[in-house]
Amino acid sequence: MTGSMLLADLSLIVPELILAVGAMALLLAGVFIKGEETAARLVSLAAMALLILAAGVAVFLAPQGGGTAFFGAFVLDSFSLYAKAVVYLAAAIALVLAGHYLRTERLARFEFPVLILLATLGMSVMVSAGDLIALYLGLELQSLALYILAAFNRDSLRASEAGLKYFVLGALSSGLLLYGASLVYGFAGSTEFGAIALAAENPSVGLIFGLVFVVSGLAFKISAAPFHMWTPDVYEGAPTPVAAFFATAPKLAAMVLLIRVLMEPFGAMSDQWQQITIILAILSMGIGSLGALLQTNIKRLMAYSSIGNMGYALVGLSAASEAAVWAVLLYMTLYVIGVAGAFGVILSMRRAEGMVERIEDLAGLSKSRPGLALAFTGLLLSIGGMPFLVGFFGKLFVFYAAVQAGLVWLVVLAGIFSTVSIAYYLMILKRVWFDEPTGGEFLNPPASVAVITRVTGIATVGLLLLVPFMLNRVIEAGSAIGG
Repeated sequence: MTGSMLLADLSLIVPELILAVGAMALLLAGVFIKGEETAARLVSLAAMALLILAAGVAVFLAPQGGGTAFFGAFVLDSFSLYAKAVVYLAAAIALVLAGHYLRTERLARFEFPVLILLATLGMSVMVSAGDLIALYLGLELQSLALYILAAFNRDSLRASEAGLKYFVLGALSSGLLLYGASLVYGFAGSTEFGAIALAAENPSVGLIFGLVFVVSGLAFKISAAPFHMWTPDVYEGAPTPVAAFFATAPKLAAMVLLIRVLMEPFGAMSDQWQQITIILAILSMGIGSLGALLQTNIKRLMAYSSIGNMGYALVGLSAASEAAVWAVLLYMTLYVIGVAGAFGVILSMRRAEGMVERIEDLAGLSKSRPGLALAFTGLLLSIGGMPFLVGFFGKLFVFYAAVQAGLVWLVVLAGIFSTVSIAYYLMILKRVWFDEPTGGEFLNPPASVAVITRVTGIATVGLLLLVPFMLNRVIEAGSAIGG
């Protein structure tokens, strides 16, 4: 590789360089800044600035037309740029949500924002992966940081258990993914997506087995059933801001990676993988919807909700068309906005004695915190896909893509599960609006969390005006992926 080739390649990975160099610099800075809480606050602010800078570079300064780097291992196109911008902003919001919680729970340490940066760097590589090795490197960089974040409260038995469970099951999923990747390499003769796509035009049995294992490994990352076992326990055990992070940026990055893997290298094998995604979709919608009905802990309920919502995204992806790509992209973007706001409300569930997580603790919220109750109502109904809220359009378009592909029966099934999911959101709202308070009032949330809950709550209605613009943007981003 010549110097000019190296410079051309480096020009395509500027956002990743900002995050990588920034994370290392902040790690060193955190060691030398005196005072644990001061170091945590300064490093967190700097990490947020880096994430916003990387998002700005991805949106405004990326080379026109994109390109490939490192012999095709890294791809920069409108699809990856869109995903990166959303992932960076979601990670920045997670840091904003975490600040007050970490200080109150005496968990404010500078390692937290550094780990968020490293996990985000891994996601950034994932969405730009152009071969199996880059895919695995990005996935593992993200996963290793997330394992530590899940157990960040090392004095808590629940958090340690959550981190250990996530690590053990994550290692199992990595094994599945690696085994599948080795089969794909063995039968395609290359790890590069373009070469795999050529082999997929006349797939061998070995390549089909490889595809199944690769999809299984990626299904774990989006918590699609039956690979969802870690999700409720990790959401419940991990610190709440970590659960908020798990539910947003990593979910979107993993879904974007799954779309790229299925639509590009395995695009010619859509008849084979469509059957897998349909099964995953049905199981996820069923387990997510019915499991959430039985929950009394709000974090576990959000975990089952995320499993169900990944099922709806998989319904759209099962269409295996260009419409499927942009519809899922739009759905995931709106889902991330809704979930970030919902976790803002959960982080506001604090009384004098500490954080509370039971759904019954929300009783009478409308009387003591009407603004918070209103925002929570909009967010939950938007995640559930109720008409006249922006989340409705996310579901509408994934169902549209599936109907266009002739999967009407699957859309009918998704509609039934969607109705069930509305039931558990209404169960929460009944507590919020009609039940009498059973405990003390919640303390005033910190301004940063209050702003996020209010802004995302208003966005569930306000973004209705921007749906045509968002639609154009995701269609443009999705056009980079072969349909």
